[in-house]
Amino acid sequence: METNENKEKKPPMSLRVLFGLMMVFVYVGMGFMILLNFFGWTSEFACRSVGSLLILYGIYRGYRHIKGKDYNKNKNRQQ
Repeated sequence: METNENKEKKPPMSLRVLFGLMMVFVYVGMGFMILLNFFGWTSEFACRSVGSLLILYGIYRGYRHIKGKDYNKNKNRQQ
């Protein structure tokens, strides 16, 4: 049996899900804001590349969130 000292202190699952969804929206939203040149960058190449990368990373994070890859990684170790 595990003692309380061996268990990791983790936030509740609902907070992790909420934070994961929030970060997906932040990455995609920032990507669109940069693509629309909301911040007044002078380099068009930088706007397009950074904005596109943020949107793609937000989509990747959303995919991992939906599949539950971030939340199920420690289940195999405990069994």
